Amino acid sequence: MLRLEVRPQPSKAMSLASPLLALAITVLVGVLLFMLLGKDPLRGLQMFFIEPVKSAYALSELAIKATPLILIALGLAVCFRSNIWNIGAEGQFVLGALAAGWVAMQAGPSTGAWIVLPILVAGVLGGMLWAGIVALLRDRFNANEILVSLMLVYVAIFLLNWLVYGPWKDPAGYNFPQTITFAAVTKIPRLMEGSRANIGVLIALFAVLAFWVLLFRTYAGFQLQVGGLAPAAARYAGFSSRTALWTALLLSGGMAGLAGAIEAAGPLGQLTPYVPVGYGFAAIIVAFVGRLHPVGIVFSGILMSMFYIGGELAQSRLGLPKSLTGVFQGLLLFALLACDTLIHYRVRWKSAPKPAPAAAPLIQAEVAR
Repeated sequence: MLRLEVRPQPSKAMSLASPLLALAITVLVGVLLFMLLGKDPLRGLQMFFIEPVKSAYALSELAIKATPLILIALGLAVCFRSNIWNIGAEGQFVLGALAAGWVAMQAGPSTGAWIVLPILVAGVLGGMLWAGIVALLRDRFNANEILVSLMLVYVAIFLLNWLVYGPWKDPAGYNFPQTITFAAVTKIPRLMEGSRANIGVLIALFAVLAFWVLLFRTYAGFQLQVGGLAPAAARYAGFSSRTALWTALLLSGGMAGLAGAIEAAGPLGQLTPYVPVGYGFAAIIVAFVGRLHPVGIVFSGILMSMFYIGGELAQSRLGLPKSLTGVFQGLLLFALLACDTLIHYRVRWKSAPKPAPAAAPLIQAEVAR
């Protein structure tokens, strides 16, 4: 029979292979799912893995989806490495979009392209403000950051809805819940003509490098990671847990807010109730599939954005529900959790023990004597 046996040391090979194995399992289960739905599995896989990369335009759309996922996941990776569980990046994303949108709506006829920088800064500050509430409640009242950050997501969404249905509603918008369309000067500059990809891609790549340096080449990053791996050792070394808490949450919130600003002043161009699309929750999967490493997050962010685009294409071309995107995301996460078991355990085949010989005949022989 198959048994799990504890490894003497965690397997580095399985740590690298686990995401690939999880992806393979996700694809296999996806094939079965397409067959059960009566769809051609090859056609279905094409929607998810071929169509998003088949042309320059498709690649630009992929970059638009991947940019916020990568930015948010980088901040979450710092939190998770510090053993701080920020589950509310979606709310911080929304607050970043709100703050950036407010600045964008102040633009007038004489406003120059310089306003793009204040828009991005406002997004960062909005996300940091929302994450700062989590840090304050955890620091002062020892509130559980998982619950607080998650509940603040819904507060942020309600705030967004109140603004676009009320004070910020476009008076010339035919009563639709939306703000005015932001002035052209406030739009995030595009990388090239004919492409929707904007400089958010370059910002994300720069952030990847910056977070790699922070985590693996600075003393501050060392303090954060020691605090997460060994809190007792961190206290013994004199590292401040309060500093780690505030640093990790503010960094995470700032990155989510920056993603919200790039989304609002980029592809969206205005605020609507549909700003929250689940990037903050999907970025949790991106962070873990990327092994909480900045470089790994780039690849997992691209993979997750392929799931988003594939889900939209499967809906329009194959008549499948849009929720298929969430199904693939969930499959990948559960497969990863299962495969991660093999980092600390290995599968062994052990034959069942042979049953002991029956003692009844011997007892009967003794009685007969």
